[in-house]
Order: sequence, then C-alpha cells, then structure tokens
Amino acid sequence: MQSRKSRKRIYYNMTLDEVSKLSIDEINQYLAEGARFVRFSYAISIVVMTFKRESKVYFIRKNDATFAEGWPYSLLSFLLGWWGIPFGPIYTIWALIENAKGRDVTKEMIAILNNTTE
Repeated sequence: MQSRKSRKRIYYNMTLDEVSKLSIDEINQYLAEGARFVRFSYAISIVVMTFKRESKVYFIRKNDATFAEGWPYSLLSFLLGWWGIPFGPIYTIWALIENAKGRDVTKEMIAILNNTTE
C-alpha cells in the first residue's frame, strides 16, 4: 500500500510513471469525486525586494484538508513576507488569502496529463 504522502503529491516535472503510482483513470476518478490540483503562494521580503513564488502542484482529494498542505507556505509568508517596501505587505496578504483554499490549477494539469499520454 502506498503511503499517504506519496499518493497526494503530483508535480509538474514528474513523468506519468512517477505520478505517485496513480494511473490516469485513477486520477480521473478522483477528479470526478471532487479532487483538484492546487498550488500555494508565498512571499519573502528583503528590505526593498519582495519575491512572490508558488509551490509545486499538490493533488488534493475531496476529503483531504487543503490547509494541511498550505500552512507551511502561509507561515513562511507570515514570518518573512512583510518586510519589503512597498510590495511585502501586499504580496503577504495575497498569499495568506490564496493559501486558505489553494489556487486551483486542475484544468492546466489535466491538459498536461492529456498531452503526455498521447
């Protein structure tokens, strides 16, 4: 049986063989049940420079908590994002709001997965 961690994470740069041992049919079944692919944002500031980045893609199944995957990025932003002027506070607030649910990238991932199976 697969570990929970290996079943949940699916990255853009993985081949289909590495997609946590899930087949396309299994992924489609999870998507039909309400699963989705999400990314999380984080902000890091250094005085006058602020960097806004996104996490790798996570596969969140219907009953899995999005917060469980997003809280490290929110914490990182909360601790290190505020300090840049002027965009630090703006990007930090944006990241904290976005990370409550994650940014849905399901359509993009489906397109990528469909292209790799052809």
